[in-house]
Amino acid sequence: MEKERAYPKLRQLDIIPTEISGQKVFALRDPLNLSGKILFLPYHAFFIVSLFDGQHSITDIQVEFMRRFGELIYREKIYELIGQLEQHYLLESERFWNAQNQIIADFKKATLRPMALIGEAYADDREEVKNMVNSFFYPPAGPGLPETPFPPKNLIGVMAPHIDYRRGGHCYAFAHKAILESAAADLYIILGIAHAATKNPYVLTRKDFETPWGVVETDRSFITELENKLSFDPYEDEFAHKTEHSIELQLIFLKSLWPNQSSFKIVPILCGSFHEAVLEGRSPQEIEHIKNFLDSLKTIISQGGRKICLLASADLAHLGLRFGDAEEPNRFSLQTLQEDDLRLLKFVEQVDAEGFYQVIRQERDRRRICGLPAIYTLLYLLQNRTPKGNLLKYSQAFDAATKSVVTFASAAFYS
Repeated sequence: MEKERAYPKLRQLDIIPTEISGQKVFALRDPLNLSGKILFLPYHAFFIVSLFDGQHSITDIQVEFMRRFGELIYREKIYELIGQLEQHYLLESERFWNAQNQIIADFKKATLRPMALIGEAYADDREEVKNMVNSFFYPPAGPGLPETPFPPKNLIGVMAPHIDYRRGGHCYAFAHKAILESAAADLYIILGIAHAATKNPYVLTRKDFETPWGVVETDRSFITELENKLSFDPYEDEFAHKTEHSIELQLIFLKSLWPNQSSFKIVPILCGSFHEAVLEGRSPQEIEHIKNFLDSLKTIISQGGRKICLLASADLAHLGLRFGDAEEPNRFSLQTLQEDDLRLLKFVEQVDAEGFYQVIRQERDRRRICGLPAIYTLLYLLQNRTPKGNLLKYSQAFDAATKSVVTFASAAFYS
C-alpha cells in the first residue's frame, strides 16, 4: 500500500479531452465502470495524473510540476488527488484488484450477460427505446421504413456501425432495414470489437444476452462445435463481454424492431486487435490463432442447416485530439478522410478481405480503423459466397468538444 501511494499508477482508462462551461477538462472513464461515474479533471490536475505511471515518485511529480508551471505543488494536494482516484477505482491498487477479481468471478458464474448501457445509450423504458430506434429510419437522414418485398431478399451478411446512437443511429438504420427486408435468419453471428485489450484474437461467451424485450439466447451448440476446433482458449478474455457495447447496440435494434416475431439465436464474438499483424507486415492469415479461428468458423457455417446472417459491428477511422493527434480535423482533412475511407470501402464492396487489410497495413493504420478485425473476418467468411457487397451509407461524426471525428458505414451482402 505504501508503494502504491509513493509511486501511484493509473489504470488503463478511456481518457477523453472535452470542455465544460468553456473550461478544458479531461474525462476519465473506467471501462469496467466500477464506481458508476466518470471523473472530470481540469488541465493542471490531469498533468499530475499523467505522471501516475508507477515510475514517478511524489517528489518526481513535484519537480515535473514545477518545471511545467513554475510553481510548487504541495504533497498534500497530490495525495488528495490520489485519494480521489482511489475512491473511483482508477489506480492500480489492492482495492482495485480486489474489486476486479470479485466482479470477474461473479461474471464467470453468471449465465446471463446483463445490459451494460441501459440508462446511458438508451432509455430504461422499452417503448421509448422502440420509438427512438424507429425515428432513425425516417427520411431525410434515414433510409425510410422497411418494406416487405416478395420474395424476400437472401441477406447473408451486413456491416453496421457501433458508434453511439446519438451520432450514428441513422447509419444503423440502413443496415437494419436490409435485415428486415430479407428472409428472417435463425442465427446471427455478431462480430463485435473488443475495445479492451485481450490476449487472444477472438473471444467467445456462452452467456445469453439481456435486452429490454427479454433474453436473446446464445446458440451454445454452435459455440461448442466452434470451440472444439480452436487452438486457443476462446474464454480466457471472456470478461471483456461484460461492458463491451458493440454487440449490445446491435441487439437493441434487432429486438426493438421485431420483439414479437419468431425468435432468433446469436453467436456473440468479440474480435481482438490485429495490431501485431500490422506492425509485423504480415497478413492476419499468417497468425496461427487467427487463421485457425477463421477456417473453423467458415467450416461450421458451410455445413448448412440454419439460415445464418453475419453481422459485423464496426466503426472506421478515429482521428483528432481525443485520439492523440496533434491537430484537430478541418474541412479539408475531413474531405480527404472521406475520399480515403471510400477507397477503403471499395474493398468491402468487392468482398476482398486481403485487399481491405493491405490498405490499412500499408498506412500502418494511421486512421485507426477500429473495425479492422470484425470487417476482415466478415469479408473472409463471405468470400466465394457473394459476388459483391452494397455500400448503403457512409457517415462522419465530428465532435466539436473533443476536436475529433469518427467515421462509419453500413453495407449489405446478398447471395
